[in-house]
Amino acid sequence: MLNAIKQFFEQNISPEQPEDTEHQLKLATAALLIEMMQQDGKTTDDEIQAVKDALRTKFELTESETRTLFELAREEAKQATDFHQFTRLIHGHFPEEKKIKVVEYLWTIAYADNELDAHEEHMIRKISDLLYVSHKDMMKTKHKVQAAQEN
Repeated sequence: MLNAIKQFFEQNISPEQPEDTEHQLKLATAALLIEMMQQDGKTTDDEIQAVKDALRTKFELTESETRTLFELAREEAKQATDFHQFTRLIHGHFPEEKKIKVVEYLWTIAYADNELDAHEEHMIRKISDLLYVSHKDMMKTKHKVQAAQEN
């Protein structure tokens, strides 16, 4: 992950901190959503809005955390990524259903612009593998998001 983003999340999701683990999941997932938004090389208003909605409503992040994430993501756009610190935290501390929910959120961001880029799909498959989410569950969440988008 980019240095500034990595440092921000290390300070906020370090397993050694006595923070609420649910909050840690939200922050780790937010980092993955920011990266998903940037995967196809173009960031649309719909993708930005989908990430903001997830950060504010689904993850209940503060305005300050949301603002910091976007500032860091914009400053450091299009550099190398490292998902392992986030996926390791999620995999190590959260039950299967929450891991599946993370994958669902990633599909939501990927489909926010109404098209699925090959890089986006590759990232979701990679993260699903790192979280040990089964192929079956990954595909279920994909179809669930597609169906919701069609309605």
